[in-house]
Amino acid sequence: MAECHDTTATLPPPTSGRTRHVVAMVGPPNSGKSTLFNRLTGLHQKVANFPGVTVEHRMGRMRLDIGRDVFLIDLPGVYSLEPRTEDERVTHDVLKGQMKDLPRPDAVLLILDSTNLGRHLALAAPILSLGLPTMIVLNMADDLDRRGGKVDVVELANQLGTPVALISASHGTGLNKVIEFLSGATLGIKPKPPLLQLPVIQDVPKTRDWASNIGRRTQYRAPAPPIWTRRLDAIFLHPVMGPLVFLLVVIGVFQTIFTGARPLMDAVQDIIQTSGKWMGAALPDNALRSLVVDGIWSGVGSVVVFLPQILLLFLFIGILEDSGYLARAALIADRTMYRIGLQGKSFIPLLSAYACAVPAIMATRTIENKRDRIATILIAPFMTCSARLPVYTLVIAAFIPEKALLGPFFGTRAAALLGLYVLGFLAAVVTARLLKSTVLKSARAPFVLEMPPYRWPTLQSIGLRLLDRARVFLRRAGTVILGVAVVLWILSNLPLHDGKAPEIGHSIAGMIGHAVEPVIRPLGFNWKIGIGLITSLAAREVIVGTLGTIYGIEGTSQSVGLQAALRHDLTPGGAAALLVFFAFAMQCMSTIAVVRRETGGWRWPAIQFAYMTVFAYVFAFLTNQLISLFF
Repeated sequence: MAECHDTTATLPPPTSGRTRHVVAMVGPPNSGKSTLFNRLTGLHQKVANFPGVTVEHRMGRMRLDIGRDVFLIDLPGVYSLEPRTEDERVTHDVLKGQMKDLPRPDAVLLILDSTNLGRHLALAAPILSLGLPTMIVLNMADDLDRRGGKVDVVELANQLGTPVALISASHGTGLNKVIEFLSGATLGIKPKPPLLQLPVIQDVPKTRDWASNIGRRTQYRAPAPPIWTRRLDAIFLHPVMGPLVFLLVVIGVFQTIFTGARPLMDAVQDIIQTSGKWMGAALPDNALRSLVVDGIWSGVGSVVVFLPQILLLFLFIGILEDSGYLARAALIADRTMYRIGLQGKSFIPLLSAYACAVPAIMATRTIENKRDRIATILIAPFMTCSARLPVYTLVIAAFIPEKALLGPFFGTRAAALLGLYVLGFLAAVVTARLLKSTVLKSARAPFVLEMPPYRWPTLQSIGLRLLDRARVFLRRAGTVILGVAVVLWILSNLPLHDGKAPEIGHSIAGMIGHAVEPVIRPLGFNWKIGIGLITSLAAREVIVGTLGTIYGIEGTSQSVGLQAALRHDLTPGGAAALLVFFAFAMQCMSTIAVVRRETGGWRWPAIQFAYMTVFAYVFAFLTNQLISLFF
């Protein structure tokens, strides 16, 4: 599952001259390619999009002992170089030197799963036919040995005419041979032709026969299936037990998000409040202090406090993905996808949308059926992304007291959060069913998914994932949210009256809020929430910073707290309506921009934005009216 990444380059692109050597990393999905990439590059990496397309790649810099740098490009996982999907087309174009602003790679690292070599070796034929210096990296060496498999690495190298390394990327063993190859590849060493003639690339049966012959000549013996994989799959893929286990996992995740992150959140909150008071005391009583303390610190700090919860969410997602469990969840979800008219391939992008809709929409490129791909794009923003989490947590904590529902394992706040995730999922299901039964009707496509064995996630992989997520979140807080906080402070202090700032209700920001208040009053919202709804169009979580700035200017943020200020300004019906509105509304300019680029015009994003806004307004109105009958 892909996450939401900032695409600002932190490494120089390898486009100037030939002194910067580029090595492409290619391999099938679940081959451990990204684990090896992380092992070789460490923190010297970035995530970006290829020019002109929405497919992501990662680029990392590795310093060699010979005193030169090599740039590694982690290409999308593919089984073939035939450009049927966008991922395969991108990998094909990069390796052929046809990608804009990127030179043809100097060499290739082909990463294959040694425990599944009979299937993965077929990819070696089209890669070797490119004529580039290539090393075959057989990963999962520890699994191969432990489960009784074997392969003659020396003979495999002789048969293929290229170096072969047997490694374990997760444990870091065997990497010296990879580093030696990278040092030699930058010197322009030419590969030898394979002993067994390469098949015609378009002929799939001949490619498979070629791979089988290579396997026999190298005495490859596939390892026995992992006993724990068979035992766990008997539970996780059971038609009854599988969904129940998945539900228990989800419940555990949400309960932990509230209980486990609370001490860290309190610590961050104390740091923000203490530092805010310190800055307030250190600065003179003028407009600068108001801007720094009431505008920037209250606005940005109100969002930063939720970083522990977001990191905890991504910790669980990373563990479930790296362990191999999410592939099983996709197989279970295929049955649900079928009922709403989609295919199992839609599950992975939709699951990615729980992190961020932007990479989720990019991930739909693996769906060959155009109508299924557009339908998946249109419903992806309904899935509850991490940007909604600060809003949900703030309002839930302000209005719902914590009470035990299932002993210490599940409380009322976790239940409310889970309910909002379910609400977004149901909206996606209803919308998908509507689309696939009308304008986007198409035949069902078969769902084929390779099941990786269960593995223990590595601390390095999880750590790099969390570090990257924290970096993206803090960069967003330091750019988008900071910018909104500054602009909002300026609008809240203008126009001046006798050289003094007006009350916020009479400021430009207040005028904007009062202008939209008649439209949102039926939802239970006041003009302050109206300002937040406008600013949140930049990014959903900006509303938290906006309210922090507004209440900070009013002097309420540090005195009674943001939660207490919301309880003062919102009724229970209005609070519930605000949650429902954020569950359904498409308040993210980045997502709109990606949808426009992905669908090739403004038609679908305009329809999507209008539909989701009306959907959000209607159900927020109904929620406010219903809750108001009881409170």
